[in-house]
Amino acid sequence: MGDGGDDGWYCQECANAEKGGGGGFLGGASDFAGQQEADGAADSGLGDGQEAVLKRVGGFSVGQGDLSMSEGGGFARSGFLACEENTAFPAAGETLGRRETMNRPPYVLVLAGGSGERFWPLSRKTRPKQLLSLFGGESLLGQTVARLEGFVPAENVLVLTNAEQEAGVRALGLPIPAENILAEPSKRDTAPAIALGVGWVAARDPKATMLVLPADHLIRDRAAFQRTLGLAVEAAEQTGELVTIGIQPTWACPSFGYVEQGGRVELSGAAADGPVYEVRRFREKPSEEVAAEFLKQGNFRWNAGIFAWTLAAVRRGFMKHAPELEEFIQGWPQGGDVRGWLAQVFPTLPKISVDYALLEKAGRVLMVEAGFDWDDVGSWTALGKYLPGDTEGNAANCPLHVLEAGGNLVFSEQKTTVTLLGVSDLIIVQTGDALLVCSRKDAEKVKHLLPQLPAELL
Repeated sequence: MGDGGDDGWYCQECANAEKGGGGGFLGGASDFAGQQEADGAADSGLGDGQEAVLKRVGGFSVGQGDLSMSEGGGFARSGFLACEENTAFPAAGETLGRRETMNRPPYVLVLAGGSGERFWPLSRKTRPKQLLSLFGGESLLGQTVARLEGFVPAENVLVLTNAEQEAGVRALGLPIPAENILAEPSKRDTAPAIALGVGWVAARDPKATMLVLPADHLIRDRAAFQRTLGLAVEAAEQTGELVTIGIQPTWACPSFGYVEQGGRVELSGAAADGPVYEVRRFREKPSEEVAAEFLKQGNFRWNAGIFAWTLAAVRRGFMKHAPELEEFIQGWPQGGDVRGWLAQVFPTLPKISVDYALLEKAGRVLMVEAGFDWDDVGSWTALGKYLPGDTEGNAANCPLHVLEAGGNLVFSEQKTTVTLLGVSDLIIVQTGDALLVCSRKDAEKVKHLLPQLPAELL
């Protein structure tokens, strides 16, 4: 790719005037409308071997106009450059389609996979944490989708699950169109899953901004959550950068990734005073000692796995750091059997997280500090503070009677009356076909029990 100079749009080596020249994805999701009006460039008669550098218009938007099929087999746009052979992106730090994106809501990709291990025996392969009703009422996935009401229309909410859990997701009756639920045919980690989401969104709107959300977090302040998401979208659209959301840590947790916060980023308009910062670096799950040091320093945030970016920004990143994922996005079929295509292609993608594949390699990533309450609820121990408790530190979702017992967590799917005598710091979970008893300190090891269990209990 060329560096684009000050123009902000660049194409590697395109000069096929019959096909339009100048770059841009074509066909289905690869109709990547990143072309800029170039003062009559459609009639420029660029010859073979010439480089087409696309000029921005007023510092902002991609072009208007309907797509039409060109004689060369690609999509052309009146007054714009398009090419089947090369790729045009906004240069790093440039905006994509600000005038066009500001009046359209973003898409939201909800990642709803999971292995169903951490909350065994309540969770199973076909019923992971996000499908459980841990707090009474709606499942965590149902809460996640409901939290978006009023922020984006239902047709902009896309839920990506896996083949084992698709039936369970559909059984929730989520208030989104049925076609907005899709199952990845195999588990390939977050980078391929997000690339799938990018292709899915691009097939609907190649100039969109998108958010990525986990399905299994507990967030109760919907208004504050939506304000933070709005700021993240604004930051992504104004800067053209990848944006993550950071959570103010409340304790030195060794189980989370961390984001080191850098200097403040100035935005314009209503977002001018928003808590947006440069990311200095991402840090993987630290030891307890290192996590304590992070907390002491005060400029580290938990990495919540919540992201915002324009399609141009994330595809530019994939092109540079994970080209096989960008190639996958470009191959998204225009109509036809998407599931069949995914079944063939998706399992061949590398198994890698988006942190490793993209974020840690990106030249510049921004972080919006969360203004909402947040809990990963990552294990049985984390659930205890949300259940009714007593003065001895016991917590339960069912009738509980204790004598000389403290610090226990009890969860009964059948709401069975439980009695405890002379025991402390236990986790006791009862379902219709299994019973778990373990010490609280070993809650993270529950998944290591699973290989010993019969298949019907997994």
